Amino acid sequence: MATPATHDDAARPTVAVLGTGLMGAAMARNLLRAGLPVRVWNRTRAKAEALVAEGALCAASPVDAVTGADVVLTMLNDGARVLAAMREASPGLAPGTVWAQTATVGDAATAELADFAREQGLVFVDAPVLGTRQPAEAGELLVLAAGPDIARAVLTPVFEAVGRHTTWLDDDGSTGAASRLKLVLNSWVGALTHATAEAIALAQGLGVDPQSFLDSVSGGPLDNGYLRVKAKAILTDDYTPSFSVDNALKDTRLIVDAGERSGVRLDVARAGVARFERLVDRGLGESDMAASYLASFDEG
Repeated sequence: MATPATHDDAARPTVAVLGTGLMGAAMARNLLRAGLPVRVWNRTRAKAEALVAEGALCAASPVDAVTGADVVLTMLNDGARVLAAMREASPGLAPGTVWAQTATVGDAATAELADFAREQGLVFVDAPVLGTRQPAEAGELLVLAAGPDIARAVLTPVFEAVGRHTTWLDDDGSTGAASRLKLVLNSWVGALTHATAEAIALAQGLGVDPQSFLDSVSGGPLDNGYLRVKAKAILTDDYTPSFSVDNALKDTRLIVDAGERSGVRLDVARAGVARFERLVDRGLGESDMAASYLASFDEG
């Protein structure tokens, strides 16, 4: 078993971050700012090396990253990549190590990852985060967590560094309860994104000033901050990725798949998949998901 942590160790656990893309890098930076020792690994090494100047140790392999770490935090694109990285890391994983799986991989993949954790003797915490680039960089993500009580003390400084709030669910993490909640939340995000995009596109098509639409709902029950953020991106033609079309497509497919397995028909989510697929076909996969607006018009 892993050596029991002292009080000081528990306050400053060593964290191995596997996956330092847009979200993972932002989370690693906030862990470093909180004074936690951080090792980083990414399959594209340059993305991990970019964090060295801020105090991170760049590991040559997943094994090097996790060896001696108190917490392993995974933020990779999908369940298959998370599992592949953890299998690579397995020679360096000590029984009792806490694994916080923060990527959105869906409930089915989460169950597979929990099985791997059990085989390795790891303390698995299903902990997807809600938020895009800006809240990730500001350390204001919402962490949805399900896992054994013994993991909470170790993860408290980790989650406090990357998020504004942690919602702990009454679940041991193996059933994907947090991941299921994340899919529900993402379905709402997707619906808001497409509704904003289509309303502005319709306004443009009808010769209506989109600002008139925004002014009409201002301050009322139909107004919300997310509408404002995505409307601004559309109206300024700025699709710098906060959350990319590629990632939104991946998540929406997870939502549709989960709905099918649970006997729920998700017509809006299916339509969202089609919109995102059109954008990917047009080479816009790395654009922000607000580019859903562009899917309302023929290319060119």
